[in-house]
Amino acid sequence: MARKSLIAREIKRAKMVAKYADLRKQLKAEGKWEELDKLPRNSNKIRLHNRCKLSGRPKGYMRQFGISRVAFRKMALEGKIPGVRKASW
Repeated sequence: MARKSLIAREIKRAKMVAKYADLRKQLKAEGKWEELDKLPRNSNKIRLHNRCKLSGRPKGYMRQFGISRVAFRKMALEGKIPGVRKASW
């Protein structure tokens, strides 16, 4: 489990990205680079990092499911993910 502060920081960044998205797009289209530099750094979507929705784990993230590989394996073995089962041959 990731620290709660790191999870909260990512949520805060995501909200800030959503808040400034239209303004950033407009400033880029107009070429106003000085005004773009004055916006908060965390308003840039490049600073977001994918994290597991269940545990907050930053590594081993599976984009299709929105969870980490560890949580995915646990849920798949318990049969909680429809259409996914362990392969055997």
